[in-house]
Amino acid sequence: MDSYNRFVSMGIQKVIEGQSMVEPEVNNFAIRFRSFRLEKPAVIEADSSTRQIMPNEALARNLTYAAPMYISYAPIVSGIEKTDAVDEAFICELPVMVKSELCYTRNMTREQLIANGEDPDDPGGYFIIKGTERVLVGVEDLAPNRIICTREKNRNVVSKVFSTTLNFRARCSVTRDDYGIYTVLFPTLSKGIDLMLILRALGLQMKEALDYPASKDVRNDFLLNSELSKAKDLTPAESIAELGRMSAPNQAKSYQEKRAETQLDSYILPHLGTGLDARKEKAIYLLRMAERASLVAYNRARPDDKDHYANKRVKLAGDLMEELFNNAFKFFIKDLKYHIERTTARGRKLTVRTNINPDTLTEKILYAMGTGSWPAGQTGVSQVLDRTNMMSSIAHLRRLKSPLAKKHPHFKARDVHGTHVGKLCPSETPEGVEVGLTRYLAIMAKVTVGADTNMLESRLKELKMVKQ
Repeated sequence: MDSYNRFVSMGIQKVIEGQSMVEPEVNNFAIRFRSFRLEKPAVIEADSSTRQIMPNEALARNLTYAAPMYISYAPIVSGIEKTDAVDEAFICELPVMVKSELCYTRNMTREQLIANGEDPDDPGGYFIIKGTERVLVGVEDLAPNRIICTREKNRNVVSKVFSTTLNFRARCSVTRDDYGIYTVLFPTLSKGIDLMLILRALGLQMKEALDYPASKDVRNDFLLNSELSKAKDLTPAESIAELGRMSAPNQAKSYQEKRAETQLDSYILPHLGTGLDARKEKAIYLLRMAERASLVAYNRARPDDKDHYANKRVKLAGDLMEELFNNAFKFFIKDLKYHIERTTARGRKLTVRTNINPDTLTEKILYAMGTGSWPAGQTGVSQVLDRTNMMSSIAHLRRLKSPLAKKHPHFKARDVHGTHVGKLCPSETPEGVEVGLTRYLAIMAKVTVGADTNMLESRLKELKMVKQ
């Protein structure tokens, strides 16, 4: 519930701010989304009247318990924002979690709940979609934006990071082979690329790279790589051209360079930023990953345990809703652009409100919540609430699922790990293929809220604990 309330108070605004500019291919016209407004759950009757709706009525009449959402926008004509023309439009119906801050039953007394036909002992925490009670099951995943170093079967050591931003997740890794050679792998690449070439392309001097490690063994690895690398005599521009040749062979030179620039900015560690100013930071981060791989290879540091619960994060209903809303909002903007362009092409008068289709957003959200298939290709995220008895309902609300495939024999991942104590129930798990992959939170376990990394970083820079 806290997670959903956080989504409503902060998550929606974050998604809107991330995609606030709508720039259709129309001369001198754009739209800026400003803020949103949510009303309490309501239903539109057959005679077009709107009235409040309670959860039990939504269940009895096979309706969706949802709140109307409005967004305010300002048109931008010839680069000037028309603040006097700010208007708001209905954009979707957002499913409301029972007993959340948007729900009528949140602050009702036991007597008021009984008078309204509600169950006074109902814990809430679920959604009502077309008359069906549905739960968003928590998804357990490896911690994003954190270096995890493991030793592979072929004696290679891999330092990997799931670099995650709101719109994109990129798996970036630095592999050290048995001989001590580093290769970098990130999305859009089919095979690894020499680390030193990437560092030069990101603008790091060879001397800076060789001065970085404190340990003698790691420095030897870096020296070996710099000697064997053909990037040691290349300038950053030549390194970018070389990267372009490797990633887009037999293409025009200008295209190759553009492709290399995109790879450096958008696909390598996007969580550090996607601008030119983040390149130096990315190079130092890659050096840190390589250093960690060498330390593990020389047994100076222990490899990370993927099953240790400190290396896991749990996405609850609010995080999952934010993911879904972000994905649906992208489609909504695409649809809005298309309608504005079509209206202009037909020579009609351009009014923003008539081009906004609220069904785009509503249908996308309801489809995902009704079928359980989520944007990142996950299935079974939304499930029908188990109402066998009170205990099974509460247990279902606290269910967690692992993203690992059921058919693969992940024996290690299915075991009870020492770090599960107090967080997960050691015995409550289904039998059969799901064993150990579907788990339940312990009775007293609480999921903490993640901190805003940008705020932490700026504070550390203020205290001069991190170099600027």
